[in-house]
Amino acid sequence: MRGQEELRDKLRRIDGRGYKAYQELEGAYDWGEYQLFIDHAQSDPFAPPSRVRVRVRQEVAGFPPELFATKTRAVALCDFLTRVFGRHCRALSRPCGTGHSGIIHVLPCGQEILERTAVVVNERFVEVRFTVGLPARGRTVLAREAHRIFFEALPEVVRRSLRYASLDKRTLLEHVNLAEDQESLRRQMEEKGLVAFVADGSILPRESGVSDKPLSRDKAVPFQTPPELRYDFFLPHRGKVTGMGIPRGVTLIVGGGYHGKTTLLKAIERGVYDHIPGDGRELVLTVRDAVKIRAEDGRAVTGVDISSFIDNLPDGQDTRFFTTSSASGSTSQAANIAEALEAGTSLLLLDEDTSATNFMIRDARMQALVCKDKEPITPFIDRVRSIYEKIGVSTIMVLGGSGDYFDVADQVIMMDKYRPKVVTARAKEIAQNLPSRRNLEEVKPFKPPLSRIILPDPWKLGFREKVKVQDKDEIRFGWETIDLSSLEQLVDPAQTRAIALVLRHLSLYADGQRTLSEILSLLEKELSQEGLAGWAGRRGEHGGDIARPRPYEIAGAINRYRRLKVRAKLWEKIGR
Repeated sequence: MRGQEELRDKLRRIDGRGYKAYQELEGAYDWGEYQLFIDHAQSDPFAPPSRVRVRVRQEVAGFPPELFATKTRAVALCDFLTRVFGRHCRALSRPCGTGHSGIIHVLPCGQEILERTAVVVNERFVEVRFTVGLPARGRTVLAREAHRIFFEALPEVVRRSLRYASLDKRTLLEHVNLAEDQESLRRQMEEKGLVAFVADGSILPRESGVSDKPLSRDKAVPFQTPPELRYDFFLPHRGKVTGMGIPRGVTLIVGGGYHGKTTLLKAIERGVYDHIPGDGRELVLTVRDAVKIRAEDGRAVTGVDISSFIDNLPDGQDTRFFTTSSASGSTSQAANIAEALEAGTSLLLLDEDTSATNFMIRDARMQALVCKDKEPITPFIDRVRSIYEKIGVSTIMVLGGSGDYFDVADQVIMMDKYRPKVVTARAKEIAQNLPSRRNLEEVKPFKPPLSRIILPDPWKLGFREKVKVQDKDEIRFGWETIDLSSLEQLVDPAQTRAIALVLRHLSLYADGQRTLSEILSLLEKELSQEGLAGWAGRRGEHGGDIARPRPYEIAGAINRYRRLKVRAKLWEKIGR
């Protein structure tokens, strides 16, 4: 490995030359206390910034092994170091010249603690992966500014961020311990049959519609548990915590407009992730496989079994293997539920505001006007109990306009000025005194959707076709655009980049024999065994800009690819 003086000499030689001369810097350099790897030098100041790594031996870094002794603690430690490294990069970067010149940048983090590739910690070293905008004036090398980055700014960032002795140990320990508490609470929730938990004192409202930070405590109403749903837990570090537990089954969240129904559901849907200290939702936890469902007009649907919700179409199309290039609101919502069940969810989350009305319910008057043999849709109200009783999948939904759901609910929670009240008994009394006049439309018994085998053909791109992440909500795959904007639990563009990497290599998994659920299980097994960084590195991706997605968002991207090809696993059962 070369020494730092060699890098200094190279910078002197290339000063004032054309920008591509920066590529001569690529390689590994020994800095004494750490090693510097310039993995890729950009060829143009407007191109994506250069990829750089720093590796500090544990003898120098000095992180106690107990901080990364388990997967949960290691992910939290890496998350903390990513945030600290990023903060010091922003403080010590000095933009100069053309394009991204002078910017030291590490993957930014949101309110969630995610497994990322930006920082790797093990018993031998701490490694951080980031980018540097190599300085230029026009397209000419500015070696003096590059020298300042590598010999002044970066050593200081490393000293402040990657040495245990330099960190706020109390804050670090709080970060790691919180993640361990969250994991412990999830296990205890499962033992008590809960699908969601909201701790007393949680701050659920966000700062604004474009900010995920908590609303200030002087403006927010802290969460207060109704006594009927109060649960106590004992956590390894926080000790006793109390809060509202939502048991398995069918739960309605009701109340007037602007009283906090959707705010509560939003917190629950984000509860599939752990959150950082100070977020306000640190102990708002949901089973990790919960999936938010909504109507999604115009999405493509490929070979999905929606027959339990939509059947007997006028054109005779077989809805056990339903395909359309542009689904309606009701059809898309039926497909989204079927796909979530196929992927293995145990909890569906719905909001009346983002659902198709005719999919959710048909009232008595509409039933009287349009008889069942003229209506192919079996509304969700007539399936939600069967989904729980037959396959054990629970539902939490926000409702403001349909009291007919009182008949099928296990518990009803009313939000009143952001405070929850259990009104199950009152709802059942109302249902008894004001009986619904609608007829049950569950003509055929509910059946889980047929599994689909993913065919490999569309995942093999041509020489000129590329995979590109536009933003969090969009992947350009070859000549097709995959719209992910309706996957509301996708929280970080780095997750989208990971999904794009999965799609790029999906032909390795989609062999024409594996079902979608089998592919997702295999991916989860590999990611858990190798770690995200190891799995990505085996596929040639050594950068620090990806975060681990859930299998349900991976499935969501696969299902929204318009060139997707599938076949039903039980082909003969659908007469094909």
